[in-house]
Amino acid sequence: MQVSQLKVANTELPSQEELVIAFAKKDIQGLFEASSIYASWHLSDYNILLLNKEKASELTLELETNNVDIASLESLPDISKPGVALFDMDSTLIEIECIDEIAKLAGVGEEVSEVTERAMQGDLDFEQSLRQRVGKLEGAPDSILEQVRVKLPVMDEAELLIDGLKSLGWKVALASGGFTYFSDSLKETLGLDYARSNQLEIFDGVLTGKVLGDVVSAETKAEVLRELRDKYGIDKSNSVAVGDGANDLVMMEEAGLGVAYHAKPKVVEQAQTAVKYSSLGGVLCILSASSVIQQIKK
Repeated sequence: MQVSQLKVANTELPSQEELVIAFAKKDIQGLFEASSIYASWHLSDYNILLLNKEKASELTLELETNNVDIASLESLPDISKPGVALFDMDSTLIEIECIDEIAKLAGVGEEVSEVTERAMQGDLDFEQSLRQRVGKLEGAPDSILEQVRVKLPVMDEAELLIDGLKSLGWKVALASGGFTYFSDSLKETLGLDYARSNQLEIFDGVLTGKVLGDVVSAETKAEVLRELRDKYGIDKSNSVAVGDGANDLVMMEEAGLGVAYHAKPKVVEQAQTAVKYSSLGGVLCILSASSVIQQIKK
């Protein structure tokens, strides 16, 4: 992860609780009073500002109008030390909800996508809703899985984010309520260290409408994060969880930093910070503040 063009305007930093960063793929300096800016820098195509939290909060509506992200730094990891990042898959590392795409090919698209949306909003129990949706796939040929996999759209800047994390020596993993057919492929494509998701039961080339074993639930995702931290000897404060749905909230609470990515309103409200407008590189923007603050304090 390479920070460039760092310009420090004020070396007298308040506590991190009193700081935020703003970031976007355009010049945003003119939106803020010069006195509220402590530093500016670039990361890839992003312009990033380190700001006084109170003064930045006065511009919330204007920043939203201009699609500028603001992120709290209260729980910022120390990226100079080893860490682990755990991601949701559907609508986070990839652009789609796999089960919705499978359902379309199986001829039950509308009824399944409606249940998916309600589950992601937190209106339905995730495990029950997943079994209900998978049940509607009974009798469909397993060849439809490959039709979805070959067109699997990786989220914009996923490679940038994962390569950046790995350059820091971090471990990168995914835990998903989706399916192994796709998560195993994504693990290989993106070079992830670990992946866990659900396995669809297939018999004689046909989906049975069942999931093998226990469903990867919200609690399972949190357990995966704990297991990875224990395995690699990483402090909770240096763990990050990124997701978009209500079933990602427990995982985020288990992390030192939980990031809601293009998430449902309930998730944005409860997560420690959020990326609303930027691509996945926005997560790197947040983490880069750790390096910048350390440089300023030297």
